[in-house]
Amino acid sequence: MKRPSSVFSAAQGLLRTEHFQVAYATNDIERAMQIFRERFGIKEFRQLKGQMHAGGQIHIELAWVGSTMYELVTASGPGSEVFMMNVPSDVFTIRHHHLGFLIHSEEEWGALLATIEHNGWRLLSQNNNAGFMKNCIVEIPELGHCFEYLFPEPAGLAFFESVPSN
Repeated sequence: MKRPSSVFSAAQGLLRTEHFQVAYATNDIERAMQIFRERFGIKEFRQLKGQMHAGGQIHIELAWVGSTMYELVTASGPGSEVFMMNVPSDVFTIRHHHLGFLIHSEEEWGALLATIEHNGWRLLSQNNNAGFMKNCIVEIPELGHCFEYLFPEPAGLAFFESVPSN
């Protein structure tokens, strides 16, 4: 099947860029990984853990299936509400959190941020990990989940390429 390529145009809408990722937030990442292994056939993940800019902790597990990257994420402490806002703490939960979109240039990144501001979209977070990746998460209340935009630098691209293919 020949698929049309994405043509970036933030001015025409937030979906007008390259979709590549589906992310789920959970309150038990080990259990969520086991479910993805047993029920959905995703056997291998690549881990990313660390401190968030607001001071909390984040734990991400990533896996490729074909051209789609799947992300499992959990977070705690300051700043974690961006990821955990729809995840109850008292019962095991996996909830769709965001669709991820690639940004390929500074020009696209600037146009995206200008469109978000112009249209009054709510930015839940915006980060710049110099030498690695810029990203922002936009609230999309009409859809019940967020959009995340990622602009990787060479080290970020190398990291994405190191994520296992399932």
